[in-house]
Amino acid sequence: MDVHGKTILVTGAGRGIGRSLSQHFARKGANLALLDMNEPDVEETRESCVQLGAVARKYIANAANEDSVVGALDSVMNDFGRLDGLINNAGIVRDGMLVKVKDGQVVGKMTLAQWQSVIDVNLTGVFLCAREAAERMISATSPGVIVNISSVCRAGNAGQSNYSAAKAGVMAMTVVWAKELARFGIRVGAVAPGFVRTPMVESMKPDALKRMTAPIPLGRLGEPDEIAHAVGFIFENDLFTGRCVEVDAGLRI
Repeated sequence: MDVHGKTILVTGAGRGIGRSLSQHFARKGANLALLDMNEPDVEETRESCVQLGAVARKYIANAANEDSVVGALDSVMNDFGRLDGLINNAGIVRDGMLVKVKDGQVVGKMTLAQWQSVIDVNLTGVFLCAREAAERMISATSPGVIVNISSVCRAGNAGQSNYSAAKAGVMAMTVVWAKELARFGIRVGAVAPGFVRTPMVESMKPDALKRMTAPIPLGRLGEPDEIAHAVGFIFENDLFTGRCVEVDAGLRI
């Protein structure tokens, strides 16, 4: 797909990887629909995309809420008249051990709220956004691309039962949708980042950051722009569907 002049929706566009994704496609001449719950952050992203010469609009919506997603996608169609791509990037973390044990005694456990909040955003949100985007692409008889952001943690990372389960589910849905939507000219791919230098990661204590980077073969965190480049490859390669690009500096969990 030549993304110039195409309309691409980015969820979680307010900061980090989402902002880099938005700016990457702005430089390519795409029109950007920027979805996030944090209005000041997504407004900064919108302004940066406009400065790069793109047409960009913001949509304040909760990816985990069906009515919110439907309303946002309707607004995108009303504003742009088309939808050519979706990048399912929105996500949260609520880490914790399944059970926390000290001196042989269980002193804590992952709460249902921790579990459900991550599943709601990172898995259900991906489902809702992809479903609504695919419906509109099919109704418009327009080919399109959906890219889901999974994670190296989909293999199972200690302390992340919720996040790992969600990101494994995202990868499974990617394969399913690639099979289901190919006949409509819609390709579906995934990118699985390793540990990336986002504002959340940069706020970590130095010792924790050192422990995070120690097992990475390349010895460093990824940069958001490197993830955006991988997503761009999927959009631009018309033979790519049903697969995952791993951008993790060689890390294995």
